[in-house]
Amino acid sequence: MDHGPTEGERMTPRLFKMLLNCYPPYLGAGIRVRHVSHDFRDLRVQMKLRFYNRNYVGTHFGGSLYAMIDPFYMLMLMQVLGRGYIVWDKTATIEFRKPGRGKVSARFHLTDQMLTDIHAHTAHGDKYLPEFRVDITDNDGDLVARGFKTLYIRRKHATNDAVSCA
Repeated sequence: MDHGPTEGERMTPRLFKMLLNCYPPYLGAGIRVRHVSHDFRDLRVQMKLRFYNRNYVGTHFGGSLYAMIDPFYMLMLMQVLGRGYIVWDKTATIEFRKPGRGKVSARFHLTDQMLTDIHAHTAHGDKYLPEFRVDITDNDGDLVARGFKTLYIRRKHATNDAVSCA
């Protein structure tokens, strides 16, 4: 079973983080990637409340809160699964729970079970549409918003596990 790219095939976590932190929409919103694990399975982002990401009533702009969670599961899975997979964002929703003030954070984590499910559902070339949840919290740990991302994942070349009975 293919478990993703080799070290030589994927981007380093340091370069990945640097490129995301230089990405103009993130610079403009004040979003910062604070941590990317060595295996791309854990990532954390933060956003401080600034005059340029504040809404009319003085709290975090909803579009900036959504931007905090937009591409990360897709990008992480592209790094973890490698070039043998197609990974796309399919749908997204966000529920705003309380006004965001100060610094807000979000954490993205891929578990062994998530990856096992992806491999199992895509082994024969079938598409898989897993949903990932991510919480945006404030400095007190209170829930500011909850996002849901559905991804489209498919192996480019399915394995043939059929046994020949010749």
